[in-house]
Amino acid sequence: MKHMKTSIKLIVLSVIFLLLLTGCDVPVLQPQGPVAEQQYHLILWSIFLMLFVIVVVFVLFGVIVFKYRASRKNTDDYDPEKEGSRKLEFTWTIIPIIIVIMLAIPMTITTYDLEKNPSPEKKPYVVNVTSAQWKWLFSYPEDGIESVNVLHVPADRPVKFVMTSEGAMNSFWIPALGGQKYTMNNMTTKLYLEADKPGTYLGKAANFNGKYFAHMNFNVIAQDQKDFNNWVKKVKSTSPKLTMDQYNQLIKPSVVKVKTYSSYPKELDEKMKKNMDMMNMGNSKSKEKDQDKDKDMDMSKDMDMSGMKGDKSHE
Repeated sequence: MKHMKTSIKLIVLSVIFLLLLTGCDVPVLQPQGPVAEQQYHLILWSIFLMLFVIVVVFVLFGVIVFKYRASRKNTDDYDPEKEGSRKLEFTWTIIPIIIVIMLAIPMTITTYDLEKNPSPEKKPYVVNVTSAQWKWLFSYPEDGIESVNVLHVPADRPVKFVMTSEGAMNSFWIPALGGQKYTMNNMTTKLYLEADKPGTYLGKAANFNGKYFAHMNFNVIAQDQKDFNNWVKKVKSTSPKLTMDQYNQLIKPSVVKVKTYSSYPKELDEKMKKNMDMMNMGNSKSKEKDQDKDKDMDMSKDMDMSGMKGDKSHE
């Protein structure tokens, strides 16, 4: 009975904890875009399967504790010498396999889908993202401007983030709009996100990178196209130009405030393109190696077959 009471207390505490969580602001559970929406459904599906497992385990635990309690009078159905049960062994082997399959299929499909433009009918707006110690730099190639520690994007339009790092690896994350992706030095990664409507969302670094890691949060301001264009015009008319010397100072380890620049050195675009080309070359080389391996395997098979034919002719 003590075990039963403990189990009931744990269940009650879990329910109270979940009710308290409903009052918390959890951006991941309040999706504001199509990418976040798909990931939200995956989270719900995973939670449902986990709750199913938890409920089954607690129910079985309660039944077993009650059925085989020491105080019961009828013990005819209990045989301490009994060994094995094919039905039970099959059941507890097949159920985990089914659960893994039910998780793996939608997650694999969604993972590949999210690598593409979430709204194929719309042209994505490109933003180059660079992480540094302890700041975020955003270049807007389409408009030729730069911002530091603040990100402006058009709402209701997909945004393609091309990301790299000046130093330590980090992770770019806007919880309300979608999942995180790593930024790495001399490499580029891509991430598609989209905001359904105008609003201000929290962006953050999801990878610890030293003493001032907490200063790497930034605001993501999604605006309708007209307001976004007005912001671009304002930056171009009121903000200074970013020189290469200033950029080299920016990427040094430091904490800086929000900044905007009316232009940035074109060398930064060339550097990003070079990183992308290196990534593409690496991918093509790996494909060529795989093709060469396949050819070598085919040639070895042909040689083996011809050798077998030669042996038979000698016989």
